[in-house]
Amino acid sequence: MAKEYSRTQRVADQMQRELALLIQRDVRDPRVGMITVTAVDASRDLAHAKVYITLMGDATDEDIALNLSALKDAAGFLRVQLGRVMKLRSVPQLHFHYDESVRRGVHLSSLIERAVAEDRQHPQEDEE
Repeated sequence: MAKEYSRTQRVADQMQRELALLIQRDVRDPRVGMITVTAVDASRDLAHAKVYITLMGDATDEDIALNLSALKDAAGFLRVQLGRVMKLRSVPQLHFHYDESVRRGVHLSSLIERAVAEDRQHPQEDEE
């Protein structure tokens, strides 16, 4: 019987929780804003991990680039802290990426709301 929830996925989920706390609590870089860690995708051998983040509020492309740069600079520090908290034999190298899904979701939601509002403005035609 195959495992439905692999060790790699469990480690990635734990890394997501711990990174969210570490970034909020321990990263002192003023370039880092209100960041949410949305997902962590770890390789099977746990050598690398892609960390997906979003920014709270309206974030410009410049804000995103600034925050990603700050997190890239803090990746070594975060990796050491993860090693202490999680007690892993080998801690993955962290690669930070911006998660576009939240921004796309908000955009699609606004398009749907606009379409519904336009439909309400047009009078209903009686169907025969």
